[in-house]
Amino acid sequence: MKPAAFEYHAPHTVEEAVGLLAAHGDDAKVLAGGQSLVPMMNMRLARPAVIVDINRVQALNYLTQDGASLVLGALCRQRTAERSALVARHCPLLVDALALVGHAQIRNRGTVVGSLAHADPAAELCAVLAALDGTVTAIGPEGTRSIPADALFVSFLTTSLDPRELLTEARFPALPRGAGWAWKEIARRHGDFALAGVGVVLAFRGGGIAEARIALTGVGPTPVRATRAERALAGATPSDALWETAADAVRADLEPDGDIHASAEYRRHLAGVLTRRALSDAAARAREAA
Repeated sequence: MKPAAFEYHAPHTVEEAVGLLAAHGDDAKVLAGGQSLVPMMNMRLARPAVIVDINRVQALNYLTQDGASLVLGALCRQRTAERSALVARHCPLLVDALALVGHAQIRNRGTVVGSLAHADPAAELCAVLAALDGTVTAIGPEGTRSIPADALFVSFLTTSLDPRELLTEARFPALPRGAGWAWKEIARRHGDFALAGVGVVLAFRGGGIAEARIALTGVGPTPVRATRAERALAGATPSDALWETAADAVRADLEPDGDIHASAEYRRHLAGVLTRRALSDAAARAREAA
């Protein structure tokens, strides 16, 4: 399979890249890792008239810490973040989720920011950004803006980005001190997109739950933040019964689609099971850290 004909540009600066996007608008697509875009082009599911390859924009290749957040530039490869001691220390939830993104060969080229821009509702990294209340930075003809996760993802493969904007970085807030975390998912085969997945962060204070975050993937048109379950957990004393109550709240709020891989009912059931398991594991890690 071969893509349809397209015009190719390889800018060396952010300004050049933004200028090209401004000039071509909806006709252009950005190429970073290409692990989603290229297969879609080869199958003629995407037919951009213009490709803006940002791999020569080395100013976008970074992974650093800024205050309480990890900051990943648009050319930070998934494998780089997965193996980073800095990420492991401050955001182990991201490391655990990254290990389940495709295969190592895909993560060697795929970028964290590219996955967020692609906005596949079954992608792990979108749910991690949602769980941590992360943000992304976009630069366009009108200037620079910061977009929170809950405003970035609109629907299937759709974000709130203007076609003329370039997503330049993602910010993942570090986990609270002493917090526990867990990522759980089930896929038909290793490397496949998850039928359902969940990321959890729990922080304790005085024996009770001070903060709870739950985000799910594969069960809606965007990452799903389980706010009702989070409210049920806040201030409560950890117990198996509490985990089950939270799992029931997750199931009650979900309206997943069914497909050839799993029915809507099965996805809803999985989401509850995975939530209960993730909460139990996150609580155990929080106790170890106390």
